[in-house]
Amino acid sequence: MDGTLKERLLALHYVWPRPYNRIAPLLLKDPELANLHRWPAREIAQCLKTPIEQAARLKSLYSQSLQKSYLQLYGKHNIRPVTFFDSYYPESLRELIDPPAVLYCKGDVSLLENPDRIAVIGSRKATEYSRLALGKIIPPLTAEGYIIVSGLAAGADAMAHEAAIGSGGRTIAVTGSGFSHPYPNENRQLQYIMEGTQLVITEYPPYMLPRRWNFPMRNRIISGLSKGIAVTEGKIKSGTLSTIEHGLEHGKDIFAVPGSIFSGLSEGPHQLILEGAKPVWNGSQILAEYEKAALTK
Repeated sequence: MDGTLKERLLALHYVWPRPYNRIAPLLLKDPELANLHRWPAREIAQCLKTPIEQAARLKSLYSQSLQKSYLQLYGKHNIRPVTFFDSYYPESLRELIDPPAVLYCKGDVSLLENPDRIAVIGSRKATEYSRLALGKIIPPLTAEGYIIVSGLAAGADAMAHEAAIGSGGRTIAVTGSGFSHPYPNENRQLQYIMEGTQLVITEYPPYMLPRRWNFPMRNRIISGLSKGIAVTEGKIKSGTLSTIEHGLEHGKDIFAVPGSIFSGLSEGPHQLILEGAKPVWNGSQILAEYEKAALTK
C-alpha cells in the first residue's frame, strides 16, 4: 500500500473510525483519498448518504487530521496500524460484510499470518470449571501451533489467554477500546504482558473508550479471525452467544464444552450442542476434526 494513501486513510479513520464498507464509497470516488478534503460537503453527504451537517464536520476534521503523521505518532507508542490494504491484513477478515478498515496492533503482528487460529470464549462470570476445562483443551491446540484468539474480557477470555501463554503457545486478544484505555482494569497487567510477547489488536484508534456497543463489533473480529470457536461456560442470552452467531453466519466450526446440568452457565453450551455444535472436553478432539476435514478435501 502506498505510504501516502496509508497516512491519509489513518487520518480519516482517526476522525471517522468506521468499518471498511462505510469508507469504501469514498475510496471508490477518490482511490488515493487525495482530494477528499477539497470535496464540497454536499458531495461527501451524497457519497456517504449522511446529513450535510455531518459531512461538513467530517470534512473539517479530516482536513485538520491530515496535518499529523499517524505512522510516526503510533510508532512512538509501539502501535502498528495494519490497514485493509496491507499484506498482514488477515484474508479471513476480508470476507466479513463490515471488515475493519484498520487494525491497531501491539505485539507480534506475524501472528496474523498464521491461519490456524481457534477462538476460545465464555462467560465473564466463568467459574473454576472453565479454567480446568481450558487446561485440557488449549495445550493440545497450542502444541500443534494453533493460535488462541479471545477478547481479553474478565472470566473465560482471560483464562484462555493465560492458558495459551502458560502452555508455551501464542495468543491474540481482540479488544473493544483504544490502547489508551485498556479494559477491563483487572486484566490490564495481562494486556501489557500480551502487548510485549503476544498480540493485542483493536479496530479503534487509541483515544476510543470501551463503549458498550463496541463489544458486539469486536465479537465479529474474534469470529472472523478464527477457523472455529470453542465455548466453555455461558448463559443462553449473553455476549458469548453473539460471537457464536457471527461464527455461524460465516460457516465457522462450533465446539462446546458440556457442563453440569445444575449450572446456569452450562445452558449456553448445552443449547449449542443441541443445535449441532461438537461437544468437546479435550483439545485433541478439535484437532481430530480438522484432520478429518483435511483428509476429505
